[in-house]
Amino acid sequence: MNIKTILVAYDGSEPADQAYASALDLASKYGAEVRVLAVAQPPEVGDEVETEALIDNRRRHYRHIFKRLQAAAQPGGPTVHFEVAVGHPAEQIVLHAEKLGADLILMGHRGNSLLSRWLVGSVVKQVIVHAPCALMVVR
Repeated sequence: MNIKTILVAYDGSEPADQAYASALDLASKYGAEVRVLAVAQPPEVGDEVETEALIDNRRRHYRHIFKRLQAAAQPGGPTVHFEVAVGHPAEQIVLHAEKLGADLILMGHRGNSLLSRWLVGSVVKQVIVHAPCALMVVR
């Protein structure tokens, strides 16, 4: 198996942290780079000002978390890049995997709330159907 680019779908949950740790381990073994993607999903209903404020808040939240994730990467270890996209999570994960030419997508099994557990489950199912590469779901 030749793995050069690993995309980690990150939502801030414990399973997402485990997926990130697994990505760092695999990247070290295969000499791959890690791309961490968080997705700020706009609300279904709301005015433009509310939507922009929510998206900006989510971007700041993920950038704060990314500082912790960057600190967890070992010096001299794999190259790690972080990005926050805006849109539907499954769609953005698949689009980024295609754009990056990812060899592997890693995702956590469950989100961090009851609602997100159900939603993330459906995101995983959608990514499985449309992923352009291998997918690993971490429990």
